[in-house]
Amino acid sequence: MSRGLLITFEGPDGSGKTTQINLLKTYFENRGENVICVREPGGTSISEKIRAVILDNENEDMHPMCEALLYAASRAQLVHQVIKPSIENGDMVICDRFVESSIVYQGIGRGLGEDKIREINEAAVNGLKPDVTIMIMIPYEEGLKRKKKQRNLDRLENSGEEFHKKVYDGYVKIDQKYDTIKVINGDRNKMQVHKDVLDLIKKIILEKEGEI
Repeated sequence: MSRGLLITFEGPDGSGKTTQINLLKTYFENRGENVICVREPGGTSISEKIRAVILDNENEDMHPMCEALLYAASRAQLVHQVIKPSIENGDMVICDRFVESSIVYQGIGRGLGEDKIREINEAAVNGLKPDVTIMIMIPYEEGLKRKKKQRNLDRLENSGEEFHKKVYDGYVKIDQKYDTIKVINGDRNKMQVHKDVLDLIKKIILEKEGEI
């Protein structure tokens, strides 16, 4: 059995990642693929408990390094328990956020530094790298507008406009820095965005099949 794929989605809050993940999941299922969708933080019983601590609005005094380490701990459990076994089984794994989110949110947004966050997460993922990272980008103002329509925002979502502006600028920065990230304009009809996602995924699959 051939190795499966790890596809990660990134982007600022309100970019429409969830919609595109669901559309891609349906595409793979229609192809007869076994699809595993996970989110970060979360995706396992242990990781979901860590998620609850991270996002609890009552934990407003959480130190940025504590936050970063909790994300890495959740990720380590998810990689070990779900992602690696699923890939080895030949499954298509779609992950809502991965290491790049920590680089942007904690490294840049919280000011801990990109190198420090990458070092922490290299230990957490134990060498695992996505086959492709798809970054859905929308104008900063549009993302804020979409989030403000939601109720019951979590601790990260309630971090203020200045923090989320840093996060947006961080995504722009890492897009320019890492050529492994593929950026798609999310400020369009969802099916237009989905078409671009599929074009990219089909290219990755063809490249993978050419290596076999």
